Amino acid sequence: MTDVTASQKVAAQGQAHGISFTEALVVWIRVAILSFGGPAGQIAVMHRILVEEKNWISEGRFLHALNYCMLLPGPEAQQLATYIGWLLHRTAGGIVAGGLFILPGIFAIMGLSYIYAAYGNVGLVEALFFGLKAAVLAIVIQAVVRVGRRALRNPLMIGIAAAAFVAIFFFGAPFPVIIIGAAAIGFVGARLGRSEFAAIEHGGKSSAAIDSMLGEAVPDHVRPNSARALRTGLVWLALWLVPVFALLIGLGPNDVFSQIAIFFSKMALVTFGGAYAVLAYVAQQAAEYYHWVQPREMLDGLGMAETTPGPLIMVVQFVGFMAAFRQASGLSPMLAGTLGGLLATWVTFTPCFLWIFVGAPYIEALRGNKALAGALSAITAAVVGVILNLSIWFALHTLFRQTVPVQGFGLAFDAPVPASIDLPALLLSVAAAVAIFRFNAGMLVVLAASCITGVLLRVAGVI
Repeated sequence: MTDVTASQKVAAQGQAHGISFTEALVVWIRVAILSFGGPAGQIAVMHRILVEEKNWISEGRFLHALNYCMLLPGPEAQQLATYIGWLLHRTAGGIVAGGLFILPGIFAIMGLSYIYAAYGNVGLVEALFFGLKAAVLAIVIQAVVRVGRRALRNPLMIGIAAAAFVAIFFFGAPFPVIIIGAAAIGFVGARLGRSEFAAIEHGGKSSAAIDSMLGEAVPDHVRPNSARALRTGLVWLALWLVPVFALLIGLGPNDVFSQIAIFFSKMALVTFGGAYAVLAYVAQQAAEYYHWVQPREMLDGLGMAETTPGPLIMVVQFVGFMAAFRQASGLSPMLAGTLGGLLATWVTFTPCFLWIFVGAPYIEALRGNKALAGALSAITAAVVGVILNLSIWFALHTLFRQTVPVQGFGLAFDAPVPASIDLPALLLSVAAAVAIFRFNAGMLVVLAASCITGVLLRVAGVI
């Protein structure tokens, strides 16, 4: 954070690309409010607003940043927002963009956790979520189409995306293995001079704001600086780990708050591939080892995270809330739950800012390397396959009430039970997709209409 010591620096940076901090703040609030649908939908929202509508960042630089974020532990969409905010307005911009991205989810899940702890599932809230899920599914499909249309520029890239999808969906291949394999293919292909692996160029109507700024004189905060990286790393490590050690020393390792801090700090280091890749581990540990929640409650928490703004990994706030609510340690249960939920959120997301503010300058410096560009282009194609996998996972759990695991001959995936299809959800999802693709309806309009429809279906006794 040491590179933002004077407001003049931020102001000067805003003048370089013509985007004021206030203007960016309004846009980041908009992105945060619309950040439904897990990583696929959230990436699509940012792409639609920042690349296509605002023309703040080029296609190539957006995907370059996305590739880096996909390699990091933690929620890639939130880290992508932090990255772009940092490019625009230094560390202050990154904190605002990344912080606002999770803020609506913090409030929404906290409120729903209060209701859940006090009353259990509430019919009206369930109906609202029902309609929201159907709309989000259509938005997620739009995400795959939009990102894929630009990233899959030739048959070779389509093949990489298809192979990544088959590997992760049908065979449960580890996400890092897929990314490393794609990077190796792209690196070798670029070294051999294959044009298929050339970097993706700007896709906008004119030169994007960030790219124009960086094409002239590269701002100081974008240049790699080892001393600054060390200082920044130490600051964010302290923000992350000092509370953890304070709880361990003050309350002991067996206190629920210490356990929350340690468990979710460890989880923050291993969440490669996004929330979907780690949810099974979180569910198992939270339900079977710590006994913080029941398996059914874990699914309810996942439903909250899926249908509220923000990253899907925000489910950790619900888990932390329920854990502390049930082991209040002398506090009122609701206060303990609030502190437990906020603690889980803090230790999960603070490392995300560390990865971006320390690593992003070095990633930006590598943009001109053709071999690296080839590797990142191939990773982009693989990421499309991964996003497709996330989209189908979401569709299965939206349109079918029941799935069964399929295992054998190397296969490991969930298959839908046809008889469990949710016809109202299917019809509502189709209607939302028609509104988006055929009539270009706005995202907020579709979300609102779907939520109202969900409530009406509940009142009519259909769901």
